[in-house]
Amino acid sequence: MFKKIKDILKKKNKSKIVCLTAYSTNIAKITDKYCDITLVGDSLANVLYGMKDTHRVDLQTIIQHSISVRKGIKKSLMVVDMPKGSYKTPSQAKKNAKKIYYKTNCDAVKIESNNKNFKIIKEIIKAKIPVMGHIGYTPQFKKKFKVEGKNSKEMKKLIAEAISIEKAGAFSIVLECVTPNAAKIISKVLKIPTIGIGSSSFCDGQILVTDDILGLSGFYPRFVKKYVDLNSIIEKAIKKYSKEVKSTIFPKGRNFLYGK
Repeated sequence: MFKKIKDILKKKNKSKIVCLTAYSTNIAKITDKYCDITLVGDSLANVLYGMKDTHRVDLQTIIQHSISVRKGIKKSLMVVDMPKGSYKTPSQAKKNAKKIYYKTNCDAVKIESNNKNFKIIKEIIKAKIPVMGHIGYTPQFKKKFKVEGKNSKEMKKLIAEAISIEKAGAFSIVLECVTPNAAKIISKVLKIPTIGIGSSSFCDGQILVTDDILGLSGFYPRFVKKYVDLNSIIEKAIKKYSKEVKSTIFPKGRNFLYGK
């Protein structure tokens, strides 16, 4: 097994796993310093392209952003989302996972569960490509958002799904918007780490969209903590630049010879 994957597995029940998204070299250079896992998420559809959901992001777009992110990664585990429609069958999943893996030099791919694609996980792993699972609210398959695991029936279903993903060979699993009780039980039952997003501190790690915590995305559900309001900071800088250009303050007095 690859060393970075082993290091993540060793953190189970020992230390919290820190994860964030990145879509470019510049952000990846920063997340790499402080995160155990950097995810090139299909959330780039909303964050960068203004799409209403993640359904229309294609394989080539994910690959291009992943190539950029790879340039900023030195130590963290780089995981890439497989976009919707790229893993409908085991053979298609294997082909596209290989394409992502070898073109981007990532460490693993992530696929969302529809409670049926366990064979697909196995097929990708047979190709010696590590897989991160994803249960709970899975945006690629569920149109309506809701917290899952509220009753015993839902909880049993989630637990069974998580166990099946572990048995299929995944090295970790994202729990998105599941109840604290469900997250606690799943994290206790599984031997692989659980990464929560809106799923309580009972998970072995946490992930958020970087643009959300920086105040850039405009999307702030209750589980997101905004650590800075970069949107207003950027606006102030651009407003000042605009004012200085119009009043000829800029570029007056600037030396245009680089390095001198």
